[in-house]
Amino acid sequence: MTGTPIVPIVMAGGAGTRLWPLSRETMPKQFIPLLSGGLSTFQATLLRVRDPRFTSPIVITNHEFRFVVAEQMQMLQIEGDVVLEPERRDSAPAVAVGALLAQVRDPHAVGLALAADHVVQDAERFREDCVAASAMAAEGFIMTLGIVPTSPSTAYGYIEVGEVLELDGVATRSHRLARFVEKPDRATAQRYCAEGLLWNSGNFVFSLDTMLSELDALAPEVLAGASAAVVGAKRDLDFLRLDAAGFELAPRISIDYAVMEKTRHAGVLAAHFDWSDVGAWDAIYDLKAKDENDNVLEGNVLMLDSRGSLVRSEEILTTVIGLNEVVVVSTRDAVLVASKSEVAKVKDLVQVLKRSERREADHHLRIHRPWGWYQRIDIGTRFQVKRLSVKPGRKLSLQKHFHRAEHWVVVSGTAEVTRDGVVSYLHENESAYLPIGCIHRLHNPGKIDLELIEVQVGSYTGEDDIVRLEDVYAR
Repeated sequence: MTGTPIVPIVMAGGAGTRLWPLSRETMPKQFIPLLSGGLSTFQATLLRVRDPRFTSPIVITNHEFRFVVAEQMQMLQIEGDVVLEPERRDSAPAVAVGALLAQVRDPHAVGLALAADHVVQDAERFREDCVAASAMAAEGFIMTLGIVPTSPSTAYGYIEVGEVLELDGVATRSHRLARFVEKPDRATAQRYCAEGLLWNSGNFVFSLDTMLSELDALAPEVLAGASAAVVGAKRDLDFLRLDAAGFELAPRISIDYAVMEKTRHAGVLAAHFDWSDVGAWDAIYDLKAKDENDNVLEGNVLMLDSRGSLVRSEEILTTVIGLNEVVVVSTRDAVLVASKSEVAKVKDLVQVLKRSERREADHHLRIHRPWGWYQRIDIGTRFQVKRLSVKPGRKLSLQKHFHRAEHWVVVSGTAEVTRDGVVSYLHENESAYLPIGCIHRLHNPGKIDLELIEVQVGSYTGEDDIVRLEDVYAR
């Protein structure tokens, strides 16, 4: 690697609700395969910085997503540090933690803070802009990558640029950052575009010393909490788990409010790359290839006499007739139908669902685990039926239940079943009975996914009726 190394600090702990019902707390948008080739935006972000000019990434994520992060990195054969936040504290603590850890690697490096849920089509231009911004970052500026607007959007904050910055007496593409402005109304957005303001992409390039110095001066509580969390951090398998008590000291605040709107060292580079934060379903529509009627159709769908719409189905047949400019998203347990012009209100809809204590607001039917996933098929008084898929070589914890018995029926693959110390092997269409209180474990010793149906019967079938006696995933 030549030049100053750039350390990507990938923030992947958010839980976007504006892409509900696909994105939910248990599996947020950055990990969903929304892009071509079945990639998630998190994976696309990692690929964007897989380049000799960048070091291996530091990924900051919530502890609940650790195994999803690890799996998606392994799929790309990308190695890096995965840092676990005990709770969400917004971007300023994440940037502080990333800068502190990057400084341990190389105190002279440049940091690149970027979100895991953005989309950039031209990765090489992105890399070139990061290198250009890093030259000014090495001079003590915290550089924002600004985006030349393609429309008077009301969904983004804007940046007003100031004087041109020079390097060794030569003018650069960078400017001083004059001011940030909040998301505007339509008329104001049109004026901003006419006046040459840029969108704020939320990507920042900075020397580690400058960022930490500005955090110390402008947001000392953030830096103190991040420092305590890093000092007290513990290794957990392949993850670095931040100290919860230390991290709790850091206030919930974005890096924009904590530093960028106050610092005298802010700069901005008008980026050459295309960009979207895929913040709502209309942004997804804009990214996708259209058919002859300007429709985006994904999954088991059929449309008649409709134009300019996005229709996506995970599973069931979803049909639309005579509707224009709409979004229809069908999942296993929820359906969204909205005017494309009103999809920003999906976030409000999710809040209504949460107040109504609807499980669908936060949870998918399919719940991912480090060993695979399970999906509820049916539930009633004293019973629950699930479908389980266990990856090759993976095993569930050694456990027992106080309130339910279980029946396992193998659909495909081979199951190694341990019951009260006795090991047996089950194949397709064979079953096992696990009475209440028995100590048991399920393992897939084979080369293909193990799929089975689990029938639970008892007075209580909740997930918290699991006593783990031994667990390879340290849960």
